[in-house]
Amino acid sequence: MEIRGLQRLIRPFRRSIPPESICLMSSPHRSHASQGEKARSRAPSSPLAVDHGIGPQCRRIGVHPARNAGMRELLEAVADGSLSPTQAEAKLKGYVTDDAGRFDAAREQRRGIPEAILAEGKSIQQVISLTELALETTDRALLTRVSDEQFAALESALSESVPEATLERRYSTIRVVSPEYDSPSLDATVGIVTAGSVDAPVADEAHVVCADAGATVERIDDVGVAALDRTLDQVDRFRAADVLVVAAGREGALPTVVAGLVDTPVIGLPVSSGYGFGGDGEAALAGMLQSCTVLSVVNVDAGFVAGGQATLIARAIDAGRR
Repeated sequence: MEIRGLQRLIRPFRRSIPPESICLMSSPHRSHASQGEKARSRAPSSPLAVDHGIGPQCRRIGVHPARNAGMRELLEAVADGSLSPTQAEAKLKGYVTDDAGRFDAAREQRRGIPEAILAEGKSIQQVISLTELALETTDRALLTRVSDEQFAALESALSESVPEATLERRYSTIRVVSPEYDSPSLDATVGIVTAGSVDAPVADEAHVVCADAGATVERIDDVGVAALDRTLDQVDRFRAADVLVVAAGREGALPTVVAGLVDTPVIGLPVSSGYGFGGDGEAALAGMLQSCTVLSVVNVDAGFVAGGQATLIARAIDAGRR
């Protein structure tokens, strides 16, 4: 397809979306070091929004010659087949749409954390379609709260549509990666701590998010305060981590104890593993919010959010060490 023809196809997007809100992302596989070197070499008036170790830089499309050059590169990539029309749409609009919904392909560049597909409440076909859309636009997909039935159907569908993709499963959290995806690496360690084995499925959401970002994940499981000796036995491992996510149900005491023993950020993750009065994570959440230590807290069972927050901290630590 000729460049001029592609420009006619894309022109409606440019008319309907303010130029200042349209981003053309650079390759997500480019190292932060090379981005920083290029940013430092540019004049202060450069329109490029430089990332500071959080995500790839973003070129804003407008009338500036450099921006037009970026548009031409995009059109040429579609013309020569190295970029699909769906990928081009994602780069122009920041998201792509099909019958299953909209996938925010630009969230990682914009926020530092990719969009995860919440499988709970979605049909099997919606889960499959959104996963394939994520793979096509970002080369990987993260899914949370996936049922056994949904996983079996997804595994079967991807074996036909994307047979080279790799599926990794931790309880109900799934990571799907295509061979083209260049996994990042962070010089930072995230400790994922659980009070009991029943807290593991929620903690695994945090685990998958942090590991996907390239952080080293250290699991410290089943160290609840009912047997305080087993908690204190792990103090050295707690202190070796750069940031900790501590998951606990029932009264939710473990994050407070851990936060009182370390000088690193601790994120409390209340789990709905309790029962009776204050059950379903309510007492755990209330206890963590009332902690007398310096403790950050996320919502009940919000493993993905806890992992995302830990990832942002780990990425900042990694940037400081480089």
